[in-house]
Amino acid sequence: MPPEFRQATEPPFAAIAGLLTGPRLARACAALLALEMAVFLFLIAGTHGWIVPLERATTTDFASFYAAGKLAGAGTPALAYDQAAHHAMEQAVTAPGIEYQFFNYPPVYLLLCAALAQLPYLVAFVLFIAITLLFYLAVARRIVVDRSPAAIVVLLSFPMVFWTMGLGQNAFLTAALFGLATVLLESRPIAAGLLFGLLCYKPHFGLLVPIALAAGSYWRSFVAAASSAGALVLASLLMFGWETWHAFFVTAGAAHAVYESGRILFAGFANPFGAVRLLGGPVALAYAVQGLASLAAAGLVLIVWRYRLSLPLRAAILASATLVAAPVAIFYDLMLGTIAVCWLVRDDGQPLSAAEKTFFVAITILLLDVRHLGESCHLPVAATAALGLFVIIARRALRELAQQDPAWSWWPKRYAA
Repeated sequence: MPPEFRQATEPPFAAIAGLLTGPRLARACAALLALEMAVFLFLIAGTHGWIVPLERATTTDFASFYAAGKLAGAGTPALAYDQAAHHAMEQAVTAPGIEYQFFNYPPVYLLLCAALAQLPYLVAFVLFIAITLLFYLAVARRIVVDRSPAAIVVLLSFPMVFWTMGLGQNAFLTAALFGLATVLLESRPIAAGLLFGLLCYKPHFGLLVPIALAAGSYWRSFVAAASSAGALVLASLLMFGWETWHAFFVTAGAAHAVYESGRILFAGFANPFGAVRLLGGPVALAYAVQGLASLAAAGLVLIVWRYRLSLPLRAAILASATLVAAPVAIFYDLMLGTIAVCWLVRDDGQPLSAAEKTFFVAITILLLDVRHLGESCHLPVAATAALGLFVIIARRALRELAQQDPAWSWWPKRYAA
């Protein structure tokens, strides 16, 4: 980087980055957390009609899971993929007139949904979110090797924590399984593989895992992942039958129309496809950009894991690349990105630079209003967060590659900060 450019850019970065050191970080995140909690409680009151009367009942994504579980428990699991029957059950367990919440998960997820549906709706909702949140916090703290209260405050202050809780989504579970699998990879490869296999309930988030494990010669983990995923598929076949799987494949085959149409708001997408559509690009261009991004993400995962870079970098690149490569990634799925950030913090060899800290501060603030900024201003905030994180980690990985292999020595000369 030319000296004059370095002098022009580093001071503001350094000033903002000063907020992310020691006690200042804890205080800033505590203030942010207090603000988020106040807004969260206000939104709960508003969506329940406690502030002003509502013209139409509202609901959450969890209604989709619970209704699917009810249908499975009633002996009609295939109806979870029948929109009319599923919507009727959603209304039966919540309130008449709610907007339909899609269920596009494979039948393996019905195993969990059916168990939750044995409980009263609100109990199941709170229990699911509480357990998965605690699981996520335990894994994240283990990655950063910090069990202080300040670490919990920082983790809880990430805006997607409240989006996940409010929607009743499974992003905590996905991030925790992914994170714990990477933690155990070196010491307990079979256990790590079993955890990776459990992600088959959200199969598009496991697309790059076989590439990473094969490239790194983690064959025991590879076999264990395939075994646990296969066991869950077999269990779902035995419990719910082939008809349910057939119904899922039909639903999955038609799901692209939902994602292309904007029925699920493009502002909520966290991948390149959604960003292109939000900016007004045609469907064909969105698919082309997504395809190129997925190939680039897969290629970097292959290289990084083939060269056996440090575990923090390998884990971080796998988590961040998964968000970029997944054909469907919604803003709450950015919880997986926090696993990548935790590994970056763990990477003692390359502490966060001032520019990186500045990016994380800015994107966190923008994510507080991710949907409004997307819908009103056409700013792909969630996709920018995922792509920015991927670029930061890719840059670090290429720098470490250059230190390991002279063939990559051109990288620092061109792109060193």
